[in-house]
Formats: sequence, C-alpha cells, structure tokens
Amino acid sequence: MTVTYLGVRHHSPACARLVARTVERLRPAYVLVEGPSDLDGRFDELLLGHELPVAVFSHYRDDERAATSWTPLCAYSPEWIALTAGRAAGAEVRFIDLPAWHPAFAGRANRYADAELRYAEATARLRHRFAVDSTDALWDRMIEADPDAPDLAERLDTYFDAVRGDPEADAADASDQARETYMAAWIRAARAAAGDRPVLVVTGGFHRPALRRLADAGPGGAAEWPAVPAPPEGSLSGSHLVPYSFRQLDSFAGYESGMPSPAYHQWLWEDGPEAAGRRLVRTVADRLRDRGHLVSTASLVAARASAAALAALRGHPVPGRLDLLDALAGALVTEALDEPLPWTRRGPLTPGAHPAVVEMVAVCAGDRVGRLHPDTPAPPLVHDVAARLTALGLDGTAPVTLRLTDPAGLDRSRLLHRLRVLGIPGYERTAGPADGTDPVAEERWEPRPAAGRDAALVEAGAYGARLDDAALVALGDRARAAADDCAALAGVLFDTVVCGATDLAGPLVTRLRAGLAAATAPGPLGTALATALGLWRHDRVYGVARDPLLAAAVDTAVTRVLWLVEGTAPGGAAGPDRARLRALVAVRDALLHAGPILTVPRDAAADVFRRVAADPAAPPDLRGAAHGLVRVLARTAESGVAEAVRAAAAPAVLGDWLAGLFAVAREEVAAERADGDPGALVGVLDDLVVAMSDTDFLVALPALREAFAWFPPTERERIAARLIERRGLRGSARALLRTPADPLALARARALEDHVSRTLDDLGLGAGR
Repeated sequence: MTVTYLGVRHHSPACARLVARTVERLRPAYVLVEGPSDLDGRFDELLLGHELPVAVFSHYRDDERAATSWTPLCAYSPEWIALTAGRAAGAEVRFIDLPAWHPAFAGRANRYADAELRYAEATARLRHRFAVDSTDALWDRMIEADPDAPDLAERLDTYFDAVRGDPEADAADASDQARETYMAAWIRAARAAAGDRPVLVVTGGFHRPALRRLADAGPGGAAEWPAVPAPPEGSLSGSHLVPYSFRQLDSFAGYESGMPSPAYHQWLWEDGPEAAGRRLVRTVADRLRDRGHLVSTASLVAARASAAALAALRGHPVPGRLDLLDALAGALVTEALDEPLPWTRRGPLTPGAHPAVVEMVAVCAGDRVGRLHPDTPAPPLVHDVAARLTALGLDGTAPVTLRLTDPAGLDRSRLLHRLRVLGIPGYERTAGPADGTDPVAEERWEPRPAAGRDAALVEAGAYGARLDDAALVALGDRARAAADDCAALAGVLFDTVVCGATDLAGPLVTRLRAGLAAATAPGPLGTALATALGLWRHDRVYGVARDPLLAAAVDTAVTRVLWLVEGTAPGGAAGPDRARLRALVAVRDALLHAGPILTVPRDAAADVFRRVAADPAAPPDLRGAAHGLVRVLARTAESGVAEAVRAAAAPAVLGDWLAGLFAVAREEVAAERADGDPGALVGVLDDLVVAMSDTDFLVALPALREAFAWFPPTERERIAARLIERRGLRGSARALLRTPADPLALARARALEDHVSRTLDDLGLGAGR
C-alpha cells in the first residue's frame, strides 16, 4: 500500500490536470481532499449538477464569537477534480480538514487562502531566482506554462518544499498545526483501511510536507477514522451551497487565494493554452472596439508576434497568460503608465488604470456566475422570506408605495427594511424618511435586479432561521461593531426603529446615551442628536415618539455639545467645520422644540453662545454660528446682523463666519432683510466685497461661496435679484448664477492676468511702451 501526496495550488488548471491523471493512473481506494469534514455525508448534494463556480458557505455563532467562511469550487479546482474523478474511479472520497466553524479558522474568511502568502521571504527568493515580478508570474513560469510536463509533480514538490522551509524548524502557526494534525489522522486511518490499494491525498501544497511527516510519524495499526468535531452546545452553525462568481475568484478583485484571471484559466482548462491565447487576444480586441477604442489589425499582429517572442525568451512552449498580457499592453498602450502593470503584483486594480489595461483584466476575469441545481437544500431563512414576500404581496416586479400610517403598509415596510439591513437585493427605497428628522409617512420602493438574492439569503441565514430574528441579530452585530461611535449607533438606532425591532431599541438607546456622554467631537454628536430628536418628535408611526429613553439621549447630547463648543480650542483645519455646524443646527432644534426635556434652559444656552460669539480665539465659523443662535434663542432684542458682519469683515474670516451664521439662522437673516432693515445684509456684503482689493477678494471668495451654499437655489436666486436691483441693472438672476466656468477659476485667472500686467509694466514691457 502506498500513499501519494499531491500538493496543489487552489484553482490551478495544471494541478487539476495532474490530479485527474493521477487518479486515472492509481485507481486509489481512497481520495482524501482538503475540505470540511462535516460535509462528508453530503457529497450527493455537492454533485447535484450545479453550474460552477459554487461555494460552501459556512457560519458559526455563539456568545463569544461569530464567523463566516467560504470554500469555493470551480471546474478547474483540483479539489473538485479529486472529488469527481475519485468517485468516477470507484474510490471512497473524504474531506479531511476541520469544519469551518473550528477556532483554527478564526479570522480566515476563505478556507483556501494561500498559506504561502504568509511566507513572503521564501517566495521572494524564488522570484529573484526566476527574475519575475510576482508570485503569480513565478507560478505561471514554473507550472502553468507547461501543464503536461512529465515532471510536474516533482516541480510542485520542489516549489512547496521551498515555501514551507525546513520541516525540523517548522514555523507554521497554531491554526495550521491543528489542521495538519487532524488531516494526518485521516491519512493514517485511510492507509490502514486501504490494505494493498493506494491512497491519494490532495491538499494545498503548503500542507504537503507536514502531512507526510506527521502521517509517517504517527501510530499505525487498525483504521480508526477521526471523529468529526461537533459545534459547542448552544452555538448556531451550518454550511450551505451558494452560487459563486468568477469575479469573486479573481485576485484582481481582491480574492486572497488561488489563481487570478479565472475566465482565462477556464479557457485554458477547456481548450488548452493555444486556444486560450487566441481567445484572449480576440476577446480583448472585441471588447475594446465595442467601447470605442481604436484597435488596428496591425496592432494585433504585433501583439501576437511579441507574445511568441516573449514565450521563447521565457522558455514557454506556447505563449501563456503573462506573455499575452505583456504583449497586448506593449501593442495597445502607447503612452507612459503612472504605475506598474497590475499583473506584476497582487490585489485589486488601482483607480486611474489605463482603459486598455482595465479591459484586459476584465476579459481575463470574466463575468460567469454559478447556479445551483433546483433541488439544492436551502436554509430555513430562504423559505421564510419567500413565504413572507408572497403573503404581503411583495413578490412582484412593480414599484411599491407604502402608507406608514396604515398597519398593512407598516408591515410591508418593516419586511423590506429587514431585507435591506441584511443586504438582500430586490428592492431599493427611493423615497421615505432618511433619518429621524423626516416627519414623512410614506415610502416608495423600486424593484431592482435580484441577481445574487439566493446567495445573499443563504449567507444571511447565518443570523437566524427567521427574517425577524436574522435582522435583529444583524442589527445587534452592527451595534457592537459601532462601540462608542455615537454617529454609527444613531444609524443603527434608526434602522432598528424602521425594522420594528423593539427588543433592541431600548438597550441601544442606553448604549447611545453612554456614547454621547463620552463623545469628544461635536460632529458625531450632531448626527446622533438629529436622529434621536427626530424620532422623539415625529415617529408616532413607529411607536417611539416622546419615548423617555430618547428624551434622555437628546438631553445628554445637547449638554455635551454645549460643553464641547464652549471649550473649542482655536486652530484646526482651515474653513468651516460642517459637521460641527450641523451639530449646532441639531442643538438649535432641540432647544426650540424639546425644551421641557432638557437640563439646560434656553436662556442659559443663549448665554453660552454669547460668550462664544464674543471670544476672539474661537474659530470664525463657530463665532458666526454662535451669533446666529443668540438671535434665534434670545428673548430680548440683539444688535443687528449688519454690525456683526462688519466686525467680521477680514477677507480670511468673513466667509467662514457667514457659513456659521447661515447654517443656524438663515431664515432669521432672510426675515431681517425682508423687513427692510437699513443695514440689510445683502447691501452690507456688497459694500464689503466691492471695497476689497483683487487679492483680498481672491482670498475671501472660496469661503464666501461655501457660506452661500447653505441657501437653497431659490433663495440664492432672490439674493442675486437683490444685487441686480441694488445696482440699477436689468437681467436674469438665474443667468447670473450660471457662470460658464468655475468662479474660482475665473477669479484666479483674473488675478494672474493682473499680476502679469503689473510685472510687464515694472519691466518696461507693458502694452503702452
């Protein structure tokens, strides 16, 4: 009896071919495959006749830990070939790795994440030896370039021995050691059970040296199959098949394991390297031409000739993937690139990549999406959602408008929001309350492509068997992830309310209040305050209006913002702090509309803002907002806005000060103008701007534009009309607001022209000379 160890790279066509040839040659009694051993009784489900790629999605949850992972399989995965060819040859096939829920997989989202990536030093030495840029280029040169080489198995052994290093000084981490110890026990049992017949072991090549050593060092004797570990009592775990896609398999899209360019490797698997190369060149040319790029026949002839030359130079029997991509880039990219070609490294494309390069990567990736056989078992959540959608009439394709004051409409809204929270495609809300500040009682949902819904529902099954429970658990996870980030907690709170998850709302508000009390910046406080205040004021529909817990959160946020604002140190980033200004808007609304629940009286808050407005060390936008808040909150008359504007007229200050004023008191300032105040703001600002030098105007312009952005378009148009009227001109205010170019660019161009003119005059080269 012999044990043959094949160390493979996941999703390698060359390794898959080697597995198929080895099974045919050995006709083994057992084929042992790296895969979750708790699926050993479900091979019939795995082999129903799915359209690959597919993946086994596994999930686990207990009071201490939650984890999900995928085990992807495509037509050229060596593990898939071991499974299918082994069964066809009459072998008993077993998955021999630990289940995905096991702590050995903690922090690993993909079972087949390449272990050798954690040993960069070894692969770096090999890349230097073979003069290649990346691990993928090294692999292509050593393995994929000649998949039918008679010494392929020896090449693989040499490569993975070099990656793993000295077995006597093995530096594998504890998770790898636990997995390998378990897999070695399966190998020993199969060796004992096989008698005189061979055993084939197919695992990631990184594990092969350790498995051989551990299996040989272990005890022999009668076959004792290892027990499959059971999840701890009280935990929730499971594994289900889901459709997968080539994009998810592609390392250029961020996949951490296996091979890049899955579409190319599918062609390589189906038709061999020459046909795959011809198809790659043809598909790239067609795709670029379809998108309006010029691709001449001469360029393609040059690319084919270059690919043949590169293959000969690199010792490849026929042009491989990198030969073809390098040749196409040389023929189709005629300008200098800002960064190296993406196939010289690992990871996603970076923004700004050349269009031809983007299309080449896209062609190699492909757009294939797997499909499960109709008889594939699904988790209970899939059936629960289908039944709920049908019962509420939401299984159609028409837009849906829901009245939230109608109990039936509210039920349908909560169902759709729960699907949204779980990330299930099919509907998108296009109208409705965006947060607690919107007193809106109607929603509109539009149908969207539901591709990927089944896979999303299977994955969401990790949260629970029923939609209500799953949404509640997902919201709880988000709340825990938010920690003390009160802005994130506010978003979770709103989603909790619209989902009708009342069991979570109370504890969440308590956590939110603790986060508010500890917040160190006004911006996140403002987001949370606006949400809590809106829910407290308006949401009778959801049953939380005038909720005492929300009232306490509103009070905590207002007190904290006031404390932080009065202690704001000078300096910081230039320009107005929009997040801080939005927080002050929320404080204003709370003081105006929720005074009875606040610890700080309205008059005391006005005193705080008087002090801030008069503090020369406070940031200009904060002083402007404080002045506006005093105007809004004070019960006695205050000085006119014109006087305050003149006091803040410095070009570097004026725009920021006005931004603060307009953020919190835009309507009050507009009302003062409408009353015919002799110090009307438009006139004062017009006088100040006219009096500025060109240099001062260029300094003030960006902040002034940002300040007036707080006005809606209709009000900006009225301000423009006042300016036209004030100057005794006639014209369209709307046209005045629609400049043919960026006003900042026009102002800088004017300043540059003036500077050039003055320089020429100083040198005696002016136009008048």
